[in-house]
Amino acid sequence: MAGLPARRGELGGMTLFFIFLGAVIASAAVLYAVWKFIQRGRAVERMAAMQEFSGQQAELAHRFLEAAALSGKPRGLRWAGCELQGAPLFAVDEATGELVALVAATVSFAAIEGGGMEDVEAVGNLRSATATFVYRRHAWGTDGRVIFNLEPAEALAKFAGALRAVEART
Repeated sequence: MAGLPARRGELGGMTLFFIFLGAVIASAAVLYAVWKFIQRGRAVERMAAMQEFSGQQAELAHRFLEAAALSGKPRGLRWAGCELQGAPLFAVDEATGELVALVAATVSFAAIEGGGMEDVEAVGNLRSATATFVYRRHAWGTDGRVIFNLEPAEALAKFAGALRAVEART
């Protein structure tokens, strides 16, 4: 019957709508707060990882050389040395979310006996490159990836779609 007040205990349609809307807004606020908390935790972990990198640079250079040597590239050459230079440039891999360090490197090679490169004079030339390192499972590591003929800033610019620079704060 039109015009009669609702019985006690019944909620009107508008009241239910506002209760639902309040629950949605409250849930969104909680999810946003959790997301911000997780983001802040990642930023703190990244800062700690960046500071940790410089203390491990000598060991990482050794591990880089070992990993790069296993690649078998360039053909006919053996990785003879790798010297890291300067401060790393840090970035985040957009696909994985992992922290990446790009470090200027000077790489040297030696000819492998019987590999066809023994008579090439350029084998002994030092090569400028950028060595890459990844912070994975709370530790720095490398798979020996190298970007020849580019400094870290140039490598970051070249891979701007895949890497996003992260500023190292001390």
